[in-house]
Amino acid sequence: MNTLNTHSNLASPDDFYEDLIEAHRDLDTAQSHELNAALVLLLANHIGDPEVLREALQKARDIARTAS
Repeated sequence: MNTLNTHSNLASPDDFYEDLIEAHRDLDTAQSHELNAALVLLLANHIGDPEVLREALQKARDIARTAS
């Protein structure tokens, strides 16, 4: 069984962050939400493992709830 990797796995996290911000440039709020939703679905499809995806959803929910 696979588990969610929560350790840094990006060769260059700052470059990815810049790319992510750039992808949102000149989008209105609705388009930005659409981009985020499309990105989540594309990455979920790439991961493919339902258990890993459930774990990621729970982890993201926990982070969101503690951030408020």
